[in-house]
Parts: sequence; C-alpha cells; structure tokens
Amino acid sequence: MSGNEADAAAPGGLRKKWRTIMLIVTAALGALVLAALVVTVGSANRERDHALQLQRHSYEVMILARTLSGTIAQSEASLGRYVISADAGLGQLYFDQWKQAGDQIDRLDQITNDNPSLQRPIDALRVAFKSRGDELATIALSTRYKQNPQALARYYAARQAPALAQINRLLETIIARERALLERRTNDAMAKVARSSNATVVLMAFGAVIVVAAIVLGWLIVLALAERASARAETEIERERSAELEYAVARATEELRVQEARLRQVQKMEAVGQLTGGIAHDFNNMLAVVIGGLELAERQLKAGGPDVARHIDSAMEGANRAAALTRRLLAFSREEGLRAEPVEPAKLVAGMSDLLDRTIGDTITVKVTDDGRGWATRADKLQLENVLLNLAVNARDAMAGRGTLSIATATRTLDEGAIGTCPPGDYVTIAVTDTGCGMTAETIERVFEPFFTTKPTGQGTGLGLSQAFAFVRQAEGDIVIDSTPDSGTTVTLFLPRHAAGRDGETVTTLPAQPAEPRGALHILVVEDDPRVLAATTGALEELGHRVIACGDPLAAPALLDQHGEVDLIVSDVLMPQQTGPEMIATLAQRFPHIAVLFVTGFAGEANEAAFGGHNVLRKPFTIAALDRALGEAMAAARPGPDTIAAE
Repeated sequence: MSGNEADAAAPGGLRKKWRTIMLIVTAALGALVLAALVVTVGSANRERDHALQLQRHSYEVMILARTLSGTIAQSEASLGRYVISADAGLGQLYFDQWKQAGDQIDRLDQITNDNPSLQRPIDALRVAFKSRGDELATIALSTRYKQNPQALARYYAARQAPALAQINRLLETIIARERALLERRTNDAMAKVARSSNATVVLMAFGAVIVVAAIVLGWLIVLALAERASARAETEIERERSAELEYAVARATEELRVQEARLRQVQKMEAVGQLTGGIAHDFNNMLAVVIGGLELAERQLKAGGPDVARHIDSAMEGANRAAALTRRLLAFSREEGLRAEPVEPAKLVAGMSDLLDRTIGDTITVKVTDDGRGWATRADKLQLENVLLNLAVNARDAMAGRGTLSIATATRTLDEGAIGTCPPGDYVTIAVTDTGCGMTAETIERVFEPFFTTKPTGQGTGLGLSQAFAFVRQAEGDIVIDSTPDSGTTVTLFLPRHAAGRDGETVTTLPAQPAEPRGALHILVVEDDPRVLAATTGALEELGHRVIACGDPLAAPALLDQHGEVDLIVSDVLMPQQTGPEMIATLAQRFPHIAVLFVTGFAGEANEAAFGGHNVLRKPFTIAALDRALGEAMAAARPGPDTIAAE
C-alpha cells in the first residue's frame, strides 16, 4: 500500500473507529436511558398498584364497618320482632345475626392489623359489642320464659343504651380514620408517581437525541408492554379463578352455617326434652307425697284416727319441696333475685340436718365436721341450702342409696391463682364427700353444663351442679370437684369470707321469729287469680283481719274510695290489666298513708326501686310468713296525715 492510500485509509478507519465508539457510547447511553426509563416506569407502576391495593383495602374496611352496623341493626330488629311475637324462629334469626356480627368484628380486627390507630377503637368496639350482647341476651331470655311485657319494656329501654351509641360512634371513628389513612396513602403514592413521570419525561427527551438509543429503547418498550399485557392477561385469569374459588367457599360456608343451625336446634330440643322429663319426674314425686298425705289425712278425719297431723305434715313437706324446685328453676334462669346476707356455714349445715335425713334416707350415714372457726360468708341462705341439698341428692344417687355422706366446713387462705378464678384472700369452704361410684375426667369436664346429667331420662333435670356453679361464681368464689371412678367424689365450695358485724350486719342462720300480735287491720287484697285470691283472703281472715277482695287492679281506686278505712294493700305483681307496681304508682298520690305489701311468685329481675321500696312476699308462703310480712309492711309504711298532724 502506498503512503497516500495509507493516509486515506487512516481517516476512514478513524471515522469507523469513532462511529464504532459513538455507536457503543450511544448504545450505552441508550441502554442507560432505557434502563432508567424501565426502572422509572416500573417504580411508577408499583406505586400505582400499591395505591390501588391500599385503596381496595381501605374500601374493604369501610364496607365491612358499614356491613357490621347493618348486621347489628338487623339482629336487634329480629330481636324486637321476637319479643313481640315470641316466635322461636325469629329468636334463632336474632342469634344467628348477632353471631354473624361477632364474626365480622373478628374479620375487621384481622384486616386492620396494618393500622395501629384502629386497634384501640376495635378493642373498645369488642367491649361495647359484648355489653350490648349481654343486654340483648337478657331480653331474649325473658322472652323465652314468656315474660314478653317485661322483655318488651327492656327492649325499648335498650334502644337508648349507651352501648349501642358507643358501637355506632366507634364504627364511625374507624371509617373516618381509615378514610384519612386512605387519603394520606393516595397523596403519597400520587406524589411518587408524579416524580417518576417527571423523570420519565426527562429521560425520553434525552433519548430522543439519541436516535439509535431511541429505536432500541422503543423496541424494548414494545417488548416490555407485550410482557406486561401478557402478565395482565395471566392476572385476569388468576382473578377469575380466585372469584370462582371464593364463590365456592361462600357456598360451602353458607351450607355449613345452615347445618350448624340445624344441629343447634336438635341439641336445644334434646335439652328441653331432658329438662321437661326431669321436672315432671320430680314434681310427680312431690305431688304424690302431697296427694297421698291429704288423702290419708282425710281418711283419718273421717275415721277419727290420731295421725291426721302427721299426714298433713307429710303433705306440707312435699309442697315445700315443690316450691324449692321452683326456686331452683327461677335461680337458674336468673329470674329470682338473690338476697345476700351473712351466713355461717357450720350453723347452716347443722340447721339442715333434719332436711338432709329426710331427703337422703336412713340407709346413708351422714357425718358433719366443723373446722370453720366461726367464719361466715355473705350469700343467699336459701340458695346455699339448695346447693347443699342438690349435692347431697347427687351423692345419694352416686352411692345407690347406701354409703357415707360427709359434710365438712373449714377455712382457707388462698394466694393469687391458687383455686380457679378466686381472688387472693380468706375463704370458707364446704366439702361434700360421698363413697359412691365417682366420675371420669370426661364427665367432670361437663358436669357444670346446663341440662347435662348422667341419670336416666326423666330422673334428673341437669340443673343441680350448673346452679351450684352459677351460685359460687356470683358470690365471687369457685367450686372444685375431686373424683376417681369407684373411689367416691368430693365437691368443695370456696366462698369469700365475710366479717360478721361489718356495716352493722350480723350473721343470721335461723328464720325470723313470728311477729308480735297486732290489732285487726282493714286490708285490700288485689289478685287476678280467683283461687289465689280466695286462699289469701282466707289466710288473712284466719289472722283476724278484715279483708276486701278485689279481682281487678283497675277496680282498686273505687274500692278505696268506698272503704276509706283501709290500712294496707296486699297486691299481686303480674296481672293482665295492670301490674301491681303500676297500680300502686297511680294510687300513691291519693292514698300515701296506706301501707303496701307485694305478693308474687315471679318477680323477674326487678330490684327494690321497681317496687317503690315496698316489701315483697314470695309465693308460696305460710300463714306465719304472711303474718310477719304484714308486720314488716306496716312498720315500713309512711306516716299518715293524722300522724303528721300529731307531730
């Protein structure tokens, strides 16, 4: 090659070299621009997808909160219809809807774990929801036991309950906070997307200068878009599959809920049947004693025999046991209010010796030991007697009528967590031990369930131990069972110690003495049941009082105007035209000096305020108890106009 050719070739080679370098540099710059653009676009897409996901999540939270509010409203509406119609189907609908609302709260708690600001409102929502559920459960229970007027009054009162307003307020708070969080997240995501868009514009402007890089970049963008379209198609397919799966799960869940409701209904009917059979068995035994004793007394009266009083006593014992069973049922349903008073267990057990002997029979040996050191507890004396009597009957049945029954009273000082839920402190204990067949661990786990019994069908209500459990828990104590198959059973009651004499109280274990004799009273008796009216009137006349009978509470004002010398009104509580407290409330302004005594066999959960502070006598009652109640009512009466004038 000549020198000229070499000179000509040199610039060409140099240009080619520079073109190669420029191509490489351009390709590199294009690659950098492409990479930067891909990264920027990808970041923008991720921010947008994340924002959409957060938006969907927030909408889900807000929709679930609104749905929960609607479910609670529907449940309460169903309860209202149940209270009005007493239709068990509506009661079941209320229960299912309320349970669904609880599930929705759990779901709301689960999907808001990413927002700490919502945890406290949701915890408060759970508390308010439980409080509201307890209120509505009480209304439903009253309706179930045919106390529709009382349940309806509670239902209307519950509409203004603080728990309902708090639930609505908490739901609005949750929705507002989630909406605010959504706005903040959306603004942040939009700002990031805007920054990414600006960077993309700069890069595309820079890439436009580089033609080769722009072509390559365009090609890469086409490829990226194609891949993204393919990914979106696959995502759409997956979304359709997820929707199908969700629909299948929803159908399966609904079917499971229906089957669960049917199972609950079957279990409920079995429990009701078992309860009915047990009550019928017990009442038939008691009525047999009453009827047999009265028939024998009638025969003895006709024949002039000497055993009339013994047969009448036997009939009275059967009637008293029937009344005790009624009190057990009322206490189990929480319809009979508890009357707490200081009680010394050792003296209580000693006073029950005759009752225990008659109940469990002569073939069982009863041993009583006392290490109680004179400690007392505060409890309803009659309920505690019923609990001990139930435990004794269970022990008798476990021993098949033969064996040894031991009742031991003692004291314990417990530390925190030593016995169940008992707080630390001093306790009195009552241990009932038998030498019977014992129980397995599986049976012990279920003995406190209502209606559960190991006795044959029709020979037990299944309420004894569940009543004992409810009694000790209400007294802030606990109950412990220690049993081994074929080695007997020990049931121990732990009841908090009560210091005798505190706040002016004294320990009482014996029934009150009959009231001192008093002069004849003019008494108005208001009772809608003619048989009860006749019996009460006869008992009062037997006590020497002058009685005015009234079968309709609406007629009471006219009788009081006609007989101005009335000293006392004896009134039933639940009457169809007007309740006893309602009648007394209408008479209070016109006749403030007349004493009042309410007589009832079913007072519900009404407290002293519902009776206006007047005395209450429970049915059934003896003539002696009626005489004492009259004296207490007259002593508690407000002073009349003459007395005020004298003062």
